[in-house]
Amino acid sequence: MNISALDVIRKKRDGNELSRAEIDFFIRGYTRGEIPDSQAAAWLMAVVLRGLTAQETACLTDAMLYSGEVLDLSALPAPKVDKHSTGGVGDKTSLVLAPLAAAGGLIVPMISGRGLGHTGGTLDKYEAIPGLSVNLPLPRFREVLETCGCAIVSATAEIAPADRKLYALRNATGTVESPFLICASIMSKKLAEGLDALVLDVKAGSGSFMKHDGDAMHVARLMVETGRRMGKKTVALVTDMDQPLGFNVGNALELVEAIAVLRGGGPEDLCDLCLALAGWMFYLGGRTSTVDLGKKLAEELIGSGRAFDKLRQMVALQGGDVKVVDDPSRLPKAQGKLEVASPKTGYVTSIRCEALGKASVLLGGGRESESDAVDPAVGIVLHKKVAQPAKAGEPLCTIHYNSQARLDRARPLIAQSFHTGDAPPEPRSILRGVMAVS
Repeated sequence: MNISALDVIRKKRDGNELSRAEIDFFIRGYTRGEIPDSQAAAWLMAVVLRGLTAQETACLTDAMLYSGEVLDLSALPAPKVDKHSTGGVGDKTSLVLAPLAAAGGLIVPMISGRGLGHTGGTLDKYEAIPGLSVNLPLPRFREVLETCGCAIVSATAEIAPADRKLYALRNATGTVESPFLICASIMSKKLAEGLDALVLDVKAGSGSFMKHDGDAMHVARLMVETGRRMGKKTVALVTDMDQPLGFNVGNALELVEAIAVLRGGGPEDLCDLCLALAGWMFYLGGRTSTVDLGKKLAEELIGSGRAFDKLRQMVALQGGDVKVVDDPSRLPKAQGKLEVASPKTGYVTSIRCEALGKASVLLGGGRESESDAVDPAVGIVLHKKVAQPAKAGEPLCTIHYNSQARLDRARPLIAQSFHTGDAPPEPRSILRGVMAVS
């Protein structure tokens, strides 16, 4: 059977179901460089517009998973468990959960991503630590896991290379939001880690790729079903992203908050979400008999300092300067700061979370194009969150910047992101739903 890239593009453009052979052909050809970016971009847009069936999504995940090496970590005796988020603003939970779960006896082989669209990337945040490398060859990745039980690394040429290429292309072509592409990207990368279990944090709200709970539950269902089909214990928590998680948005700024949580402090919403996700990690990994006991174990590991010590060990093994973990004031700092004041007295009724994420990118905290360098120091520190009172002239947030030109572009977005009213809105739980483990 002769298959051409053009035929595959046209077939999906016209809303027809692709066969496993056609999907395998296209992904293999693009990974090898035989299919150019222009045709891959056309196919991605066809998927965004036409969607994929459950069978196509499964075939795409498989094709991306087996485009490279699948890790065999069976020689490591502890359960292999990871967590992954679909992306949000101020979401630094991975920086907390990798050392926290490892301190509790799990192996956490965390292959993470960079910023995508308006959302921040775990790797960009972690690399704010001077000297730290996320580009570990597989033998060194294994050594770090054997030594301390966790590592946060970039996908290598060996692991899910199809996702590595498509991830960058999606960011450049406006094809990030497709639930089918999100599912295949996350699950191919995570299943390549050789996991026993996976905990997913599916964001819902204005700062997420899924703006509505129903869309987020759809993505959660897709990923849990994919995990079940692959024989992995999988759960998805649908969590709030109608405002940034924590108070800090920006790479070094978010690392400060992650370190604070591991030292027993940090913002309440960030702490609560980290404990909920850790509870599921310990439960699925067999360390506790219930999720609640898993949360209690996480609290004990933070309180004893063992989770923080594990972060120090992981950073040192990845070449990072441990002094900045002990003293986060050593992290990169922006040269300029500017407060944004509340225009009137009242309550913060809503925050345009996606706009804040875009503003952080404009400041230099993310990439407007694939070739852009990321400035680890810039970002936004919130002083007010939803339902909190604000007096006229009182600062809503502080912008941390290194370029006046970038500040001029970002400032209007930030100023328009906060909405105030005469009464506070009804409080909402950070946990919106759970797609049960299967």
